[in-house]
Amino acid sequence: MPTRLFRYPNVHFARTFTSHPRVSQAQAETAAAEHTRPLPALNTTPPFYARKTTTAMETTIFPVNPEKLGTLKIQEADKQDRLIEEWDIEYAQGQDFESLQRAAKELRETDTPVAFPTETVYGLGADATRTSAVRAIFAAKGRPADNPLIVHVHSLSQLRSLLRGSADFTETAADPIPEIYKPLIRKFWPGPLTMIMPNPEGSQLAPEVTAGLSTFGARMPRSILALALLRLSTVPLAAPSANASTRPSPTAAEHVKDDLEGRISTIIDGGPCEVGVESTVVDGLSHPPSILRPGGITVEQLRQCPGWEDVIVGYKDKHEQGIKPRAPGMKYRHYSPKATVVLYEAGTPAPAVEELLETVAGRKSVGIVRTKTWAKNLGLAVSERNGGVDSQTNGVSSSTGGVQQDSSPLSESNLLRSVKQHQVPHAVHSTFQCGADQDTLSIWDIGLGTATEDVARGLFSALRELDKHGVDMILVEGIADKVDDDIAAAVMNRLRKAAEISI
Repeated sequence: MPTRLFRYPNVHFARTFTSHPRVSQAQAETAAAEHTRPLPALNTTPPFYARKTTTAMETTIFPVNPEKLGTLKIQEADKQDRLIEEWDIEYAQGQDFESLQRAAKELRETDTPVAFPTETVYGLGADATRTSAVRAIFAAKGRPADNPLIVHVHSLSQLRSLLRGSADFTETAADPIPEIYKPLIRKFWPGPLTMIMPNPEGSQLAPEVTAGLSTFGARMPRSILALALLRLSTVPLAAPSANASTRPSPTAAEHVKDDLEGRISTIIDGGPCEVGVESTVVDGLSHPPSILRPGGITVEQLRQCPGWEDVIVGYKDKHEQGIKPRAPGMKYRHYSPKATVVLYEAGTPAPAVEELLETVAGRKSVGIVRTKTWAKNLGLAVSERNGGVDSQTNGVSSSTGGVQQDSSPLSESNLLRSVKQHQVPHAVHSTFQCGADQDTLSIWDIGLGTATEDVARGLFSALRELDKHGVDMILVEGIADKVDDDIAAAVMNRLRKAAEISI
């Protein structure tokens, strides 16, 4: 099968390629072994679920630039036999590769989780096959033990191995990947889509990954850094978002450090995330198939795939207490900043001055997150504190290739988009004089832009940015979440779970 060549600013492509997946994996592992250098001693996290008082470890951020990793080689998938293209990297010597090797070694040889970027949010990964490593994820996050984890893989051969369990099999054995998922794999992997898979008898996965369920969620991330880390580590990674439980999901390395400093050793910094909300979680083992969590793949996109024409929504926007969650994020309060969040549903007018002052009564600082229609600073007569520069840039315009722009069924484009970077939103500080004899109200304003993809990309960053400024309350302008717009549904699902007050 010939190698397809692409022009892409952040990776290089070569014509030579070894097509057999085991050979490719062996080459990557050999390269890792040849270039591995001694690492400083790494602390490990004790095997418990709930957060406990432990000796804090040093947390270090390691920037890794995809442009400096080496040469990425992609071979187009054989549509008859392989569902996605094969890929490999000819690594270049340098600090970027050494940092990735260090993280991979830590994942293989210790129980300490490693934070790494994906196209959705930053993940907190550990060896999904070892109980002690998986328990360390729960400990670092303070995550409830009955909340299942998503398993990240770098190839279909790795997924097939997990689906077969510990049983022996031959090359001619039946494909264990359920047929219902194959159209989705062809179109969306690598990408922001998690599929609920049957957990086989004799599973290789630690039981803590599934939280007692007979299934597990599997995903192949679209970040080339995540894929390279997975292959170098040689193990599947259980990886929830790399935040403290209930906090907003991290879309930049500094977000991870804010929450987990002292609890983990290594954060791989690949820049801001492309999508900004977690992966869509789907269950094709039920009939009709259902969406358990909205995310980076829309309902409309799913319904274009054979077998998914009648997919239903199986999640709620409130906390689903009293249930055994089938997917992450279904049961517990999540995505919450420290400040009180007031959500204005789409179509609700922006608060007038009197309503605003009544809402924020007794508070000295308020954050505003604008999306589609609200005016800057809600139209208040304010005094700006940063020279009047509105830093509401949240990334590349949707016209340059947002999450929903690429409708191509070929997964080559998924890998090619794996190193896209976007800017992080910043707040503009102003003050408002509430009255002649009243205190001054400090206002931090963030405009995420009008494109749904830009709102999704900047949502968690905006909440964290306002937390850093110590606001007492955050007013958020919601967006319309039509049934056929899963990105908007994902945004509003997160906001409704974060909000203490909805208007």
